[in-house]
Amino acid sequence: MMTGMAGVVDDVGRGVRVAVRRRPGTVAAAALAVLALSVLLPPALLSVARKPADFFTFNPWLSRLPEYLVSDVPLAEKARKLPELALFWFSADSPYGGTEWGYAVDVGDVARLLLTAVLFGLYFALWRCRRDRRAGGPVAMATARSGGVAGAALSVVGLSTGPCSVMGCGAPVLPVVGLAFAGLSSGTLTFLSRASTLATAALLVGLVLAVGWLARDVGRHASPNRGSGRSIIHS
Repeated sequence: MMTGMAGVVDDVGRGVRVAVRRRPGTVAAAALAVLALSVLLPPALLSVARKPADFFTFNPWLSRLPEYLVSDVPLAEKARKLPELALFWFSADSPYGGTEWGYAVDVGDVARLLLTAVLFGLYFALWRCRRDRRAGGPVAMATARSGGVAGAALSVVGLSTGPCSVMGCGAPVLPVVGLAFAGLSSGTLTFLSRASTLATAALLVGLVLAVGWLARDVGRHASPNRGSGRSIIHS
């Protein structure tokens, strides 16, 4: 059984290497597109649904981050606080004073966004490699594109970032879609927050499974040990 698992892992790793080597442009373009969509679409949605954004900044405290990292603060405390460190944020002032809405991206969000973007990049590259081998034509690629767009949209809806509350900072973590609407009850906001976390987790699990399945398929056919002796790796 262990030998079989090792073979699966080898096929997946080989498939990923084939996709990156043969389709580096696809990996980079898809990853950058999903990353940009994930960062820019939430404040755009809030600008349309609530009030146009009128402020953007990087966290001024970031200049002191190196000093903090080498300080005598216990390592456990650093590990606990750093993922929650806001890197940049968008916001809009309320005409009645204070903040109408805010959208912040912290270290944990960036890690999740980068992972999601890389998975989408590999997903598209593996689909193209599989299409090349199977001669699936435009229908197969159209299916991949539509699935990728739907997944990218889901990743934006499911983001568990830490925006400010509807009328200022300090609210629980909310999905952007929930923040776009005023007058929601606390129960609804709590539900949206939990649904956001679950949607993000489900998206990542689904992406990992999809990439693993495609990578194994591509890797198996790229293996020089296959009886047919054929490989999708071209010299």
